[in-house]
Amino acid sequence: LILFIGNGAWAQQGLYMEEHEAKPYYFGITLAASKTKFHTEPHPYFLDQDSVMVAEPLTSGGFALGLLATARLSNRFEARFNPLLMFAERNIFYKLKYPDMDLGTDVTKRVESVIVTFPVHVKFNSDRIGNFRVYMLGGGKLDYDLASNAQARKADDLIKIKKLDYAVEAGLGFNFYFPSFILSPEVKFSNGLGNIHSRDEALKYSSVMDRIQSRMIVFAIHLEG
Repeated sequence: LILFIGNGAWAQQGLYMEEHEAKPYYFGITLAASKTKFHTEPHPYFLDQDSVMVAEPLTSGGFALGLLATARLSNRFEARFNPLLMFAERNIFYKLKYPDMDLGTDVTKRVESVIVTFPVHVKFNSDRIGNFRVYMLGGGKLDYDLASNAQARKADDLIKIKKLDYAVEAGLGFNFYFPSFILSPEVKFSNGLGNIHSRDEALKYSSVMDRIQSRMIVFAIHLEG
């Protein structure tokens, strides 16, 4: 409501970047913050053992930066490629029956990731209202985790995560036109489809987990020209 009410007055100004609508393609940069977590499914072994009583994923923060390339398909539709370098941390909380020597019975395992992500989206644009526009997007992405520990040597406290992941995405954004650039705040939801857990039955914290999938909410600011 604030966006639309504020634009009632803004729409009365002269149109900025009118030539932009005729460009077949354009570029930009992205700055983003994220809320990330794992979606987990317990392994049948979880019910058979009596060491780990609780295993729950926690929500953590992250940030990303990257590039943006958009190609115009029609007056309404655009194709977008938005590669990002993302720094994220996804944690799992464990409640143990028998205290860990150093950590006690409440243990949080931190899985730090440095992800190169390659999202491809199709955007659907509304009519331009003065210097303002709304858009929706949907698509998918491929992630490569540079900090993956799937090949690490055995250690009792590891949660091993695979390098490759893929996900579907959907989001909503706004274009604010200025004399020399377009400011585009956006929120995007991402659901991983693959199982990124490299389960090892010899590892205490890994053996109780079967599937681990990624979940992410990304709040981005795009600067486009």
